[in-house]
Amino acid sequence: MAVPPKFAGHRLDFAPPPSATASVPHATHTLELYADYCCPFSARMFHTLTTAVFPLVRANPAWAPELSVVFRQHVQPWHPSSTLMHEAALAVLRLAPHRFWAFSGVLFDEQTAFFDVSVVDETRNQTYARLAKLAAKAGVDGEQVYRLLEVADKPAQDGSLNVGNGVTNDLKLVTKMNRLVGVHVSPTVVFDGVVQDTSSGWTADRWKEWLTKNVV
Repeated sequence: MAVPPKFAGHRLDFAPPPSATASVPHATHTLELYADYCCPFSARMFHTLTTAVFPLVRANPAWAPELSVVFRQHVQPWHPSSTLMHEAALAVLRLAPHRFWAFSGVLFDEQTAFFDVSVVDETRNQTYARLAKLAAKAGVDGEQVYRLLEVADKPAQDGSLNVGNGVTNDLKLVTKMNRLVGVHVSPTVVFDGVVQDTSSGWTADRWKEWLTKNVV
């Protein structure tokens, strides 16, 4: 599935692709990671990939120009904070797309602070405020993030009470895109358009074995 230009920060490339011939354009393999910031299993896979697997890809001249990774933000509504966390990531994506992956790492590191018990006594805007403060850890202005997240306490000019915030339409779009492919479980890995039998428990060695078989 394509990555809209406004969501280009979701895509991670490891090296420039080799030059294509006139008759056969070069195309990379694409690994799509469907992950929820409020999911412990997503956090485990993200951590393994970013700290152990991606460095292996970058260091391998046979893999680096042949693989692209796409982060697919996958909201799971049974985790109510999931929506708010993904909205914060979309705000960072809007303001500083080059910091999206770093901020995703911060969200996964801090995810327990947004689990059910951790937010039950907060208002929505209070949770947004805490999420916005985390943006500083990824080098993004938290005040700008909060301005995109804050929900007004009065109706819109047309009288609507479902006023949303500055990234509501972006959240709608990523949700629609995910529904088109029917992904349910997080994390889910899709490789070249096909769902893979991967696991959040995979070690770097297991991923290395998988990459050896698939990135050719």
